[in-house]
Amino acid sequence: MPLLGRDVVLVDAVRSPFGRARPDGLYAHTRADDIAVAVIRELLRRNPALVPDRIGDLALAATTQQGDQGLTLGRTVGLLAGLPRTVPGYAIDRMCAGAMTAVTNVAAQIAIGAIDAAVAGGVEHMGRHPLGASADINPRFVAERLVSTDALVMGATAENLHDRYPRLTRPRADAYAAASQRKYARALAEGHIDADLVPVGVPDPERGWGLATADEPPRPGTTVAGMEGLATPFRAGGRVTAASSSPLTDGATAALLMDAATAADLQLEPRLRLVSYAYTGVEPEVMGVGPVPATHRALELAGLTMEDIGLIEINEAFAVQVLAFLDAFEIADDDPRVNPYGGAIAVGHPLAASGVRLMSQLSRQFATHPEVRYGITTMCVGLGQGGTVVWENPHHASPRSADRRNTDD
Repeated sequence: MPLLGRDVVLVDAVRSPFGRARPDGLYAHTRADDIAVAVIRELLRRNPALVPDRIGDLALAATTQQGDQGLTLGRTVGLLAGLPRTVPGYAIDRMCAGAMTAVTNVAAQIAIGAIDAAVAGGVEHMGRHPLGASADINPRFVAERLVSTDALVMGATAENLHDRYPRLTRPRADAYAAASQRKYARALAEGHIDADLVPVGVPDPERGWGLATADEPPRPGTTVAGMEGLATPFRAGGRVTAASSSPLTDGATAALLMDAATAADLQLEPRLRLVSYAYTGVEPEVMGVGPVPATHRALELAGLTMEDIGLIEINEAFAVQVLAFLDAFEIADDDPRVNPYGGAIAVGHPLAASGVRLMSQLSRQFATHPEVRYGITTMCVGLGQGGTVVWENPHHASPRSADRRNTDD
């Protein structure tokens, strides 16, 4: 059963270029909240038909909510971005699914008629705020064996997936990772990436101001042969390497959502229509399987099966996590439906920001594939969760909005 209430559409989404989280990275001298301000200002500039007063809420996610990523980001960034003081805002944390949760939270508000339009997204400056920095993990988790110590190290959970499913071999993971780099390079060359990138002014104490205009993490020359000698930092003799993992990344994303009637009134063309969504929990020690039950649940709510899904945007936290999802649904490693523009292994994964990047890429693919009616965005979440959103292609000849099933049928 699709989301009850009014039709909810995503009309636009933008992101900053993603930078490597290191002392000489793109955003080494840039505040996290300033990156978020840049993307939200650009989102509003691109949609002048929307009077800012009509924005009913601003939900902004960050995983490590401290310093320049703290203090109720949705509210503070909204004020810094020039939104009217009447527009409220709040912060969200669901680790990697932060921006995804921000989107589905405001979508629910729109669906029930509480608001007509909202901005949702996320930011992560992992160079300043590494995952878990200053976190005080309750010792009961380990002392009472509520979780294994592996559950607190994402790379260790990836190694556990290799252990649990022998078919998920290192050669398969390396081949998938190299393919992600190739697909991103091809998409960039074909003009599919730059359309939603927001140039961000970046200061440098030695060179003055510059402009971040391109993603920093991709390594287009990556080959399987080149990966063979890489270290396995999460386990001696393991299978997970830096090349088959998403790099530590800085960046921000933002999306504009509203009900379909408001979009029509403003003559804004929807890029995605929300059908259903689901979040589920799994064993924290193998958090990478989270997208599997979340996708089953989201498809069930939509009245669909995987055979109905023509495009899949799955976050590539680790190659093995994607392979676990593909095997669960009997999808080939090189299925053209999966991450046609490459994924986080190439472009990076600024944790709480990544959910909207998936949506942006899916919407670009929908525009060039009107024959595809449904797609999903899905991701694993630290400490054992998964999230999936089912979307309909507004460019399809027979949009579901014409025959919505809003009752148990």
